[in-house]
Parts: sequence; C-alpha cells; structure tokens
Amino acid sequence: MKRIILLACLFFLSWSAIPQDSLRLDFMTYMEWVKLNHPVAVQAELTLRLGDTEVLKARGGFDPMLFGYLDKKEFNQSTYFEKREAGVVIPTWMGVELNGNFEQNNGRFVNLENSLPSNGLLSAGASVNLGQGLMFDDRRAMLRKAQLYQQATEAERSVLLNELHLQATDAYWRWAAAYENKQVLQEGLTLAKIRFEAVKRSFDLGDQAAIDTVEALSQLLNREYRLQTAENELFSSSQLLSTFLWSETGEPMVLDQAIVPQDLFEQRQIAPDEEELRSMVSAHPVLRLTDVDLASLNVEKRLKTQELLPVMKLKYNFLTENIAGARPSPFLENNYKWGVTLYSPLLLRSTRGALGQTKAKIEIKQTGRDLKELELRRKLEADLNAWKILNNQVATIRTNVKTLEALLQGETRRFSIGESSLFLVNAREVAVFDSRITLNDLAAKLRTAYAKTRFSAGLGFEEN
Repeated sequence: MKRIILLACLFFLSWSAIPQDSLRLDFMTYMEWVKLNHPVAVQAELTLRLGDTEVLKARGGFDPMLFGYLDKKEFNQSTYFEKREAGVVIPTWMGVELNGNFEQNNGRFVNLENSLPSNGLLSAGASVNLGQGLMFDDRRAMLRKAQLYQQATEAERSVLLNELHLQATDAYWRWAAAYENKQVLQEGLTLAKIRFEAVKRSFDLGDQAAIDTVEALSQLLNREYRLQTAENELFSSSQLLSTFLWSETGEPMVLDQAIVPQDLFEQRQIAPDEEELRSMVSAHPVLRLTDVDLASLNVEKRLKTQELLPVMKLKYNFLTENIAGARPSPFLENNYKWGVTLYSPLLLRSTRGALGQTKAKIEIKQTGRDLKELELRRKLEADLNAWKILNNQVATIRTNVKTLEALLQGETRRFSIGESSLFLVNAREVAVFDSRITLNDLAAKLRTAYAKTRFSAGLGFEEN
C-alpha cells in the first residue's frame, strides 16, 4: 500500500508548465525596449549630436564675414573727417580669402593717402598665403579635427551601446535562470510535501516506521529552505533587470512579478562565427577611438610642419569708382592696390619643439594602440574558448540529466516492488533536481558567453 502511494507521488507533477504568452517577456522584445528607451542608449544617440555640432562650429571658420565702419568728426561747425567703409570677406578651403569693399572718405583733414573720389571707391580682390598656410592652416586644421571628433562620437556611441547590450543580456539570462531554478525547486517542494503526507498516512496505517516520517520532514524542510533562497535570487535578478527597463517618457519601470522570461532552451543556440569576429577586432570601437586620436595628432603634426615655413601673404585688389561704368583693365595696370607681408622667426625653436612633441605623442599613441589590439584579440580568444567549454558542458549536463532521470525511474520501480528504500529514491530525486539547476545555470551562462564574444570583437546586440 505504501509503495503504491509513494509511486503515485513521484509522478504526480510534470515538468513546469509554460506561462501564458501574454505574461512573457521574451529576450528580443526586452532588448529592443532597452535599445530604445534606456538612458544610456539615449545618451549614446546624443553623442552623435555633439559631433555634428562640433563640425558645424568648425565650418563657421569659413563663413563669409560682413563688416562696416563709420568714423566722423565735427568741430566748430566744420567737418574734420567722415570715413565710411563696408565690405565682405570670404574665406575658402584653399587658403585664399576673397574680399570686396566700398570706401568713402571726405572732410577738411582727411589724410592724402585716404583721399577718395567723392562718390567713393569700390575694390575687389584676394589675399593668398604663399608660405605658411598655403597647404594647411588653423581653419582647415580645426575643421579636420572637428570631423575626426564626429567620427569619435560614433565610436563612443558604439562603446556605450555595446556595454549596455552586454550588461542587459547578462541581466536577462540571470533572471531567466533564476526563474527556471525556482520552478525546479518549487516542483521538488511539492513532491516533498506529497511524500511527507503519504508517509504520515502510511505511518498512521501502521505500514511505515516513525523514523521515515522524520526523514520525509527533514527533506521537506531542506527543500523549503532551498526554495526560499531561490525566490530571493529571483527577486534580486528581477530588480536588476528592472534597472534596464525604462518607459518611452524616460521613467524607470518595475518588472511585475507576474511576468516571466522565455524558456532557456526555447531557441537553438547560435554559434559565434569565429573568423568574422577575429576580422572585426581591428575595427573595434576602442581602437577606432585611438585611431581618431592618432589622426588628430597627425593633423597637429601637419599644422606644426607648415609653421616651419615663413609667413608670406600676397594681397591684390582691383579698384573702381563705378562698377557699372568700369572698363576692364590689364592686371597690375592702373587702379589697383597690392602688397606683400613676410616674416619668420630665425631659429624656429618653439615650432621645432612643438613638432617634436607631437611626433613623440604619435609614437606613444601608436604603441598603445598596438598593445590594445593585442589585448583585445587575446580577450576574444579567451571568450571564444569559454563559449566552446560552456557549450560542451551544456551538452554533457543535458545528457547527465537524462541519465539521472532514468536512474530515478529505475529506483522508483525497484521501490515499488520492495527492492529499494525511500532514502535511495529521495537521493535520486535530489540528484535530478540539482542537475537540472546546473543545466539552467550553464544555459544562461552560454547565452551570455555568446554575447561576450561579440562584445570582445566590438560588435553589439544580436539575437542569441
């Protein structure tokens, strides 16, 4: 009688039922929500705006500049002088500044060199750097650095998102494993309760010794303790998961306890493409940031090299009283104004020192980049190996679970015919539950390990 009751208890529960889809938060939906609404994701997008505005700011160095000037002096009912000037200066990418202006001066005490026709004088021309600034100058250097900064913001965005995706992935699968473990232990506790009640009834009927009820109670209490621990781990993991859930309005969200994760084994685990990942390391966002720094230093080096040249600036303007009535005149023949500016330090020690510092910084940065790339490649190999080991362990433990379940069934049959004991049946059952919990933990780690291989290669979220 007692064996029939206990045998029924052992097969009372089936494996945990799958929750309703309406209450399930699957991994893909969760990650899309994180990508759209998490503050770090929003911050990552804002870094791109910084790069765009920096480029816009640098392009302002090439904006046309309008200017105007008025200076007048009246004393004792006499006009000493009245000077007017207005014009526009247009910088260009080639280092040439185009300009046009209008001047009008009159009065009793205007300097002779500033004397102009009564209707004023129009001029148009350009100024050209023939030495320093011919091939490169501050304006072009500033714009190039701004463009590099824009590239850096894209790399920074990738770094932020990749870190967020890895952390969010790890949090989700920890939560999924904690949920599955709680289900396993809940099942074990239910079986222990049924067994304890069955043993008590058998004892009351005189078919079971009193010590068996003590053993059954001990197992019940032990499983209650393990379930309480699992419930605490599930609560902690759900709280951690909630830190990645934000509403569309930027408000933090709390995960409802009724919501459950997808099954750890619902989808086939994707194997990482090792060759693709290895080829992507050289384009890792961290290395791209270093490459941007190197490119910026090279811009600085180019600018410092240009500063070794003497400053030589040529200016030339055509002059005319009236554009409508002006007649074309040969270059440098009548009605023009031109000039040359030339200067240079004799020893150039300041410039040569600055250039030497920049070259040293480039060498230091390049050496650091090479070392960082080596570290990233070693990290990738370690993560790929970890994934392989975990994948093998999952296969091993999965086989072990099936073996232990077969042993439990065999022990149960032996017990039903009086060739085994309650102690042995319980031991087999505990082994099954422990191996299922181990399998859940390994499956969760395997999912995270896949994400780590992509993170080490500098790649972001992908279904896993």
